[in-house]
Amino acid sequence: MIVATLAIVAGRIAVVSSQEGDTAFLSANDRSRWCTVASLVEEGTFAIDRPISIRSEDGKRRPWNTIDKVRHVGADGQLHYYSSKPTLLVTMVAGVYGVVHHTTGLTMTEQPIYVPRLLLLLINLPVLAVFLVTMALIVELIGASDYARRMGVAAACFGTMMVPFAISLNNHLFAAAATSLTLWLYLRAAEKMADSFSGITYHPKFAPWVIAGASAAFAVACELPALSMLALWAVLFGWMNPRSIPGFALGAGVVLLGIVGTNQWAHGSLRTPYAHRSVGEQIETVDLSTDAGTDQIEVALSHSNTLQAADKISLRKLTEGGYEVIAEQSKTSAPLKQTQYKLAQTGANWALFVWDDWYDYPGSYWRTDKRRGVDLGEPSRIAYLFHATLGYYGIFSITPLWFLVPVGMVAGCRHGPSYMRRLSAAIALASVVCLVFYIARPEIDRNYGGVSVCFRWMLWFAPLWLYSLVPELSSLSEKIQGRCFTLVLLAASAFSVSTSLSSPWQSPWIYRFASFLGWLGDEMTR
Repeated sequence: MIVATLAIVAGRIAVVSSQEGDTAFLSANDRSRWCTVASLVEEGTFAIDRPISIRSEDGKRRPWNTIDKVRHVGADGQLHYYSSKPTLLVTMVAGVYGVVHHTTGLTMTEQPIYVPRLLLLLINLPVLAVFLVTMALIVELIGASDYARRMGVAAACFGTMMVPFAISLNNHLFAAAATSLTLWLYLRAAEKMADSFSGITYHPKFAPWVIAGASAAFAVACELPALSMLALWAVLFGWMNPRSIPGFALGAGVVLLGIVGTNQWAHGSLRTPYAHRSVGEQIETVDLSTDAGTDQIEVALSHSNTLQAADKISLRKLTEGGYEVIAEQSKTSAPLKQTQYKLAQTGANWALFVWDDWYDYPGSYWRTDKRRGVDLGEPSRIAYLFHATLGYYGIFSITPLWFLVPVGMVAGCRHGPSYMRRLSAAIALASVVCLVFYIARPEIDRNYGGVSVCFRWMLWFAPLWLYSLVPELSSLSEKIQGRCFTLVLLAASAFSVSTSLSSPWQSPWIYRFASFLGWLGDEMTR
């Protein structure tokens, strides 16, 4: 089953192509990452100005352009565009591309179809193999019956949305594989320690703890909410064996340093682009009543030391309305960074800010009047919870196998060895915390993960949920009715996977079918 799954994914990668047929990119999401990979190797910078400006042969399109970008001042003091995606993963992918580029001479910007396909085969296929092989090993450890073991591996291979996402460069596959590896290392060590209490000597080594910490932290590099599970992993490993703490901390620390370091390298900031979405520090209030028809208004600064490089700030009146902030300096001053300041209304007054909204730039898709469809956000949290669980993007409706997970979590907390009960409790806690986190997000972020075949933000839980349902498969396998029920759940989940093999960046099949029937309300189509 694992070989068949890898062959299916390899076949899809070998022919993956955009709708226009001129790149191997499937959405703005993966284009954003590919732009950074190409820029790092070919230009030596995280700025993606050159890739997004590449035009098609007819000059009508920019096939590399993406809405998932931000704009801010770079190290040279000039404005540049950057991917909004986390930096560690794309830096690692760029390392692989660098080897391919310097070995073969192939350039992604000149070969935007075959080079990305080659990189996907070299990267995504082994990562998917890590996920599937570790899940098979986990199933062997916990499966109480042959039927449960076979069904558990079949569910991992054909019943989750990992396969569709394996044909595109994204963070979800990597997060799931890292979580699966951490889970296997935990269960393997716990089982050996349980055997040692029965008289079998077990001497735990340092390396597995380091790998476990690194893989748990790497999941955070790909999915920030996995930070909750990282904290729980630290408790689980420490509770199981206090000697694991130094190694786990070392592995996690190295990866966390990589997360922070690559972000600082890319953006000159310890905060990710997602955290730069608002005005910065207010430095002065501005009285626009002095505007007596003049084209430019001088701003009297009471705290000029806060401006550092600027010697004078003024507002230039625009013909289309509004004002442009002009920061001037003397020739002896240090170079002044562009668009460092912005005028914004605060209630009935106006104020000058050190601007910190990287998503606010000319033509930005993320401006309120630019967003469309699902990106507008769901106004009702109740509707959002329904569609994220049982509705058009539902965790359970898209992957019916997950209906067994809550039952498995409860049973896991009540039965079995103590290390497994603690693990089940941790999985249940992290699942609830992350779901509540997404439901509690502001309206602009309640978008179901954008145009995607599922509620993709919870995909990294796949190995943890598969672990939770395997014991239930064992219980249900005792009767023919139970086996038939689990086969129906697997078939329905595999059906969802099969409808998504062309691209993970499309609406779920339930959403598309409801649209065909005319069932979608205004809240889903506006």
